Order: sequence, then structure tokens, then C-alpha cells
Amino acid sequence: MDQNVINNIKSLGIDMIKEAGSGHPGIVLGAAPIIYTLFSKHMMFSLNDPNWINRDRFVMSAGHGSALLYATLYMIGYLKLDDLKKFRQIDSKTPGHPEYGMTLGVEATTGPLGQGIATAVGLALGEKILENKYKIPKSNNFFDKDKSLFNYHVYCLCSDGDLMEGISYEAASLAGTWKLNNLIVLYDSNHVSLDGKTTGVFDENVRGRFEALGWHTTYVENGNNINEINKAITKAKDSNKPTLIEIKTIIGDGTSLAGTNEVHGKVLGDADIYNLKKSFGFPEDPFYVMPNIDKYMQREIALRTSRVYSEWAVSYRDYIMRNDNDQSIFDYVYKKYKDYNLSINNFNFSKDEKEETRKTNQQIMNVIAQNVSYFIGGSADLFGSAKNYLNDYGDLSSENYLGRNIHFGVREHAMGAIMNGLSLTGFSVHGSTFLSFADYMKPAIRLAALMHLPTIHIFSHDSITLGSDGPTHQPVEQLTMLRTIPNNKVYRPCDANELIGCWNEIINTHDHPSSLIITKTPVTILDNTDVNKVKYGAYIVRKETEKLHGIIIATGPEVHIAMRVANKLYGKYKLDLRVISMPCMETFKEQNEEYKKELLPLGIKTIAIEFGSSALWYQFVYNDKYLINVNEFGHSGNTNDILKKMHLDNDSIEEKIKKLFL
Repeated sequence: MDQNVINNIKSLGIDMIKEAGSGHPGIVLGAAPIIYTLFSKHMMFSLNDPNWINRDRFVMSAGHGSALLYATLYMIGYLKLDDLKKFRQIDSKTPGHPEYGMTLGVEATTGPLGQGIATAVGLALGEKILENKYKIPKSNNFFDKDKSLFNYHVYCLCSDGDLMEGISYEAASLAGTWKLNNLIVLYDSNHVSLDGKTTGVFDENVRGRFEALGWHTTYVENGNNINEINKAITKAKDSNKPTLIEIKTIIGDGTSLAGTNEVHGKVLGDADIYNLKKSFGFPEDPFYVMPNIDKYMQREIALRTSRVYSEWAVSYRDYIMRNDNDQSIFDYVYKKYKDYNLSINNFNFSKDEKEETRKTNQQIMNVIAQNVSYFIGGSADLFGSAKNYLNDYGDLSSENYLGRNIHFGVREHAMGAIMNGLSLTGFSVHGSTFLSFADYMKPAIRLAALMHLPTIHIFSHDSITLGSDGPTHQPVEQLTMLRTIPNNKVYRPCDANELIGCWNEIINTHDHPSSLIITKTPVTILDNTDVNKVKYGAYIVRKETEKLHGIIIATGPEVHIAMRVANKLYGKYKLDLRVISMPCMETFKEQNEEYKKELLPLGIKTIAIEFGSSALWYQFVYNDKYLINVNEFGHSGNTNDILKKMHLDNDSIEEKIKKLFL
């Protein structure tokens, strides 16, 4: 019966691709024995409780093989035949690549190769934290080995392409360092990519490389031998290291194009489909399902998993009773979050003292950590610079999975994807680096936005005012890049008040990522900034005294420049300018038209000051003359000299604005 199920998975996958007119049949035919063996003989999950918090997770890092996953999910009852028939159609449960939140059984959105395996590392790390946090007393423990309420595995199916991407090795290095023995990667090794054979492109000893990274590795010579695949997975579950199982497969197995790149992303011809189905003993009818074949697979899974699930449920109820019936201790694992609000009264900030917002931010984050137990995070070797270290909460390591500070090393790519895995586990997770390196994290932030994950990205060193580090470290286009990611919000506060207000928005956001931009430039607390007005995205910090002549919009430290210039121009020339602080452009655009017109009345000259690209400011400013931005790379030198050279010092800005009005 095993082979019949495998053949039916292959047949359904091929029919889906044929019906859609696009897809990737090669992996369906080559890797079906792998995914069948995993789901039928190893994956621990409940058919009746698909969201069981102790279920094994499966990540299809080779997301182009989605038809293979969907056919398998049909076999276990998570999808219907009609869903398969709508493969790659709009609003279906079977999109071209797996998308989290759209399809039951899809644990993460995967598409860009390498992101899936790195996200799987984050999921495995999340399990390790839960495993060590929720220990069960030995006398009440049904599990002989783990003695924890959480003991699930994370499985990942990856391709040659996944392992060519650098992010996979960044993440694999950390998985080895953290000894994530709950992570098992199944490598569909066919040595064929979209352009052809990987010979001359990807000739390295993959298993040797993973062994050097601290992994256990094993090899299955015949990808059709489910007994050998089964043995390899069984052995991997007993390892004290993460495991890579290299499984030698034939892409497009059983077709005239087998072993070639022609079968990677090209719909099979009618003759190949006919011959395949004939070899399976299936009729030519599309979407044929052998009688009761899905029931057979579901029965096999239920026989293997039902007892484990029932025993776990008893332990779960016992754990809650021992904690005074407090189910809320698991709320964050179920993605149920409690709102938490900061106020200026939580802190003892001096209005007269200048402080970098990165330093202020560390104080705020440590107060959050005291009150939000699932608030964790790390840095790409920049804790000392970005200052998001949580004091008194220890460092996460293979000896201490409960440390709340994660040292990612110089690995922004992996940090972003691992953050996504931790967020999928339920944690409120933050990660930091310099703003100029945000491009390294863009793919992971984009996937977080697609998955509606509330990851928190902290970017310090926010403009050309860095000075001597030079243009490589001085961001110009990054603010625009981050702001153009749909469902991502970018916060650039000007002082401690706004920073608190930003955090109140960020920590209570549960459906999109946030990017917090903090500065190395020391600033004071302005008189009219307001913690409670940040929620509008923009508000007035300097109201015109008599008659409104013009408006200045600014963000971050540039708000201070705008205030100084506006006050000077009023004192010298009675030029009466309103100053608007815009800590979050995206939030302001969400406000009703009445509020937006109140702040930015039509017909009033409006100026934007921000030391970054002008690209997005045209929606508020209609003439280049009114844009005071940076559209060229910076320079290495003293900050004041750079600002003078680029005509962005206070005197130059004052003179430019004066000429616009007088």
C-alpha cells in the first residue's frame, strides 16, 4: 500500500500542474517517497487537532514543490480534491508556493530559496526554548525521554537550490552551534537546477560541510527506498545534533525527461502523463484517487499518533492545574497576546539632557522585558552599537536555551529568517543591525509581512550624520526600501517621548512587522512631543503663532532641526511655520481624510526634511524645491563637515527655506 499512496501523490501532483498550466513536476516525481515516508511514519501531529501546540512542524523550503505538499495534505484530510483542482488559481488554498495562514498544514511561507531552511532553524530554536521553559515533574510525565510539555521536531525538505543560497549556511552554522537536535533537514539531492546540471556550479561536499558546521549527516543512496529513508529519519531523531539527510533522487523520475532540467519547471506532455499513470495502474482520468487510499494513510497516522496525543493532553491539563488553572501561561504559544502600554511615568528621563535614542531605547526595551515574558531578541554582532541587549536575562546558548539575548553573529540574512521562525512559535522577537545593512534582511522582512508576523527590526546609525564611517555605513535609500514593503511599518521617533509611543504601537501589533529606526545622534526631549499622538503617525509639534505661512514635515533627529529653523525664521522675519513630526508615514496614511487635511491643508507650501531618499516624500510635497533630503551617497569625515558639504547644516537649511517664502 505504501507504493500505491506514493503513486497517487505523484499522480495528483502532476494533474494539478497540468490543470494549472504551470508548476514543477520534477520534484513531485522525485521526492514523493521522501514526503510520504515522513508524514506517514514519523510526523507527530493530530488529525483532529491540526493546531496542536506540540505538533511536529514541516517546512517546504523547496517551495516550488508545493504541488507535492498539497497532494500529501489532501491524503491526510487537510485539503479537498476541489482545492487541488484550483492549484495556482486566485484565492485558492493551493497557491503557487506555500503560504502561511492560507493552507492548513503550511507552517511557513516559502518561496525565495534558502529562506525556508533558515526559518526552520528559528522554529527549532523556538521549540528548544519552550522545551526548557515548560518542564513536567518526573512523576507526572508520560514521556520517558524529554520530560517536557514540548518535544516536537522540525522537519524541512530542501533542494540543491536552497543549499546554494548563502542564507542556508548562515542558519546551519547557528543550528550546529545551538545543537538543535530537534531539526532534521531532508535534502532532495538530484543535482539539477533550473538552468541544468549543477556540475561546475555546486560541486562541494555538502555533507562534509554540514559536518564541519556541527551537524550529524547521513546518506540514502536510493530516493525510492522508503525503508532506508525511514531508517535515516529514525536515526536522526536519536541524534544529539541537527541532522542533514542527503537523499539521492531523480528529478522527474519515470518520465522521458528524467534527470534533466527540462522537467524542473515545465508541464509534462500528454504522452509522459499517460505513460506514468499506466505504470501506476491508474486510469487516465485527471485527479483520480484510489478507493480509500487517503483513509488508509490517515488510519496509519492515527494508529501511530493518537495515544501520544492523548497522553500529552493529560499532561497538559495537569500542568495547568499545577499552575492554578492558569491557561494564560500558554497564550502567546496560541498567538493570544495581552496589550501592554508604556507611559513616560515608567522612566526618569531628563528634558535637558541630550541622549542618543539608541541608548534611550535600551532602557525602554528592558522595561518591556520585565513585563512581557515572551519578549526575546538578538543582534547581528551589534548589541554594543544598537543597544538592544536585555539586561539580567542571560545569553541564549546550547547550555541555556532560556537566555533572552541571541547572539546571531555577523549574519543578518539568517537573523531575519530565524526571527520569523521564532515569531511563528509565538515569541515577540526583535533583532538589530545598522540601517545601511537592512538590505541584507529585506527578503526575511518581506516574508514576515506576507505572513503577518509581528517581528521587530531595530536599525541604528540612521543617516549620513554617522560621519567618519563613510558612505558604506551611511544609509540613504534604506528608509524608502523599508517603507515600500507592504504590511511593514517604519517608525523613526525624534526623542524619548516618541520612542515610547512607537513601542506602544509596536509591542501591541500582532499582524505585521515593524522597523524601528534609532539614532546615534544625541537629542533632547522636545516640549511638544507626545507619547499618545504617535498612534496617528504624524502630529503638530510646533503650531503657527498667528498666520500659517507654511509647513515643515520632519522625522527623527531632523525634527529638532525643523524646530530650530522654524523658531529662528519666526524670530527674524515673522515667517510662521507649522512643524509636523511624522514618526510613522504608514500610520499617518491610514488616518481619515479630515485629520490629514487638518494637519496638511491644501494650498499651503509644505517642506519635507529627512536625511534620506526623497522618493516617497512627493506624496506630501509637490515640488522638488521643497524637498530637503539626501539622494546621493555620503562622505567620510567629520559630521559637521559632511552636513556643510551637502548643504544640510542648520544655516543652509534655514537659508533654503527662507528663499522659498521671502
